[in-house]
Amino acid sequence: MVGTIYPSEKRTFTDPKSGAKITQLTSQGINYHFYFTENSFDEDGKTLYFLSNRGHEETEICNLFKMDIDSGEMVQLTEDPLGVEVGKVTKTPDGEYVAYITGVQLRLYNTKTGENKLLYEDPEKMLLQNLSFSSDKKWLGFNRNEDVDALPDGGPNYAGFKEKMFATKDGRVSVIRLDGTGFHDVFRDTCWLSHFQFSPDDPDIAMFCHEGPWNYVQQRIWMIHMKTGEVWPCFRQEEDDCVGHEFWTQNGDVIFDNRRGGHDGTISNTKSQVYAAETPYFGFAHKDGKVYHKIDMPFYCNHYFANKDLTMFVGDGVEDILLIQPQENGETRMKVLANHNTTWHYQRSHCHPTFSWDGRWLLYAADTDRWNDNLFLVEVPERI
Repeated sequence: MVGTIYPSEKRTFTDPKSGAKITQLTSQGINYHFYFTENSFDEDGKTLYFLSNRGHEETEICNLFKMDIDSGEMVQLTEDPLGVEVGKVTKTPDGEYVAYITGVQLRLYNTKTGENKLLYEDPEKMLLQNLSFSSDKKWLGFNRNEDVDALPDGGPNYAGFKEKMFATKDGRVSVIRLDGTGFHDVFRDTCWLSHFQFSPDDPDIAMFCHEGPWNYVQQRIWMIHMKTGEVWPCFRQEEDDCVGHEFWTQNGDVIFDNRRGGHDGTISNTKSQVYAAETPYFGFAHKDGKVYHKIDMPFYCNHYFANKDLTMFVGDGVEDILLIQPQENGETRMKVLANHNTTWHYQRSHCHPTFSWDGRWLLYAADTDRWNDNLFLVEVPERI
């Protein structure tokens, strides 16, 4: 029920591999944070927004909650019969607005006033996902894709991934003003579009991707001008490139992961991956799509993310959360920060490690028993 307050479930323990102090934030039911490109932390680092099925423990229906990080106290913010799924919620960095999708409805929640209003209901009943606010907080952008005969995003890990890519022939980038006016499609394509993200420092620029197994997608990352609809590729792929998990840095550049050598970008619930002979790397690109820097990665992770000043990266390996620190001599130092031991069975059980805005804390999720996803917080050392 909206407004229900839940007491703290916090506990601390010492990680068996790294010796780091880990704070487990939740312990009841299903809990997971926003997708790593849509930071769950408020900018002040005091509040965390997350999804949970508490109150509906007998189902997988999750709603929106917020947590006071210091006290651990949690408050329920929404109560929607269809709930909210992975990849269908975002917030402004300052936490004033949270937007989410439930069914075919797009809703906007004002955390200051408590107002929860319907912004858009899709008459075509397309699949809505990948919400993102423009930096001036005037627009909300998202992807719309036709509903094809493939397993839903909430199903087993990557089930139907390739089939959905081939079946989808109508994908769109759409926007609407926060006052509920001005809805329109900015761009339309004949494939599955995903990972829409507004630039953090330019309300006219965004990026999206052609989704699917990385070794099948010919050009993954696209930049888009949201007023004109003009699109251009970010990092022009060649035959051997397998690219994904692109995200904006806080200074308005783009980082992506290139695993090369036929890697499909997945990790299975048998905890296995495709390992290529070639060295994977991070690519750094400006808004014009041109790559200006590369860093070789000594290890495959499922997702990577960077801190504010790009001095530290984090990755979720098969069993561990790994800190990665590039060195001035061109080498890369790596250290186990935590043993997550998640099952990888669902998208919600992907760790998706995320730095707080100031880079001091790291948040990740894990579900060691295939059901009880929980949230974990660990302090990030200055050096490794």
